[in-house]
Amino acid sequence: MHLVTKKRLQEFWSAYPDSETSLTHWFRIVKKADWTSLADIRKDFPHADLVGDCVVFNIGGNKYRLIVKVRYRSRAVFVRFVMTHSEYNKEKWKADCR
Repeated sequence: MHLVTKKRLQEFWSAYPDSETSLTHWFRIVKKADWTSLADIRKDFPHADLVGDCVVFNIGGNKYRLIVKVRYRSRAVFVRFVMTHSEYNKEKWKADCR
């Protein structure tokens, strides 16, 4: 898969250094992946959830959330948001996933 906007991951782990290991691990798996469906994503990340047209990943032992849009045909993964659990709970990100 091709990751679009890795910069967002780097910006987040600059602010929250304890997320770097988890985000780097996620990135390495995505680069090697060949996802064609949510079922494929869940083979790599069993707790990934579909919300609208976004996929939500738990990062750092459920401390952070990573929200992406996956375009299976073009093999692209667009990082939309990386946030703390408390930011995620405010649900402002959901408007982007409809």
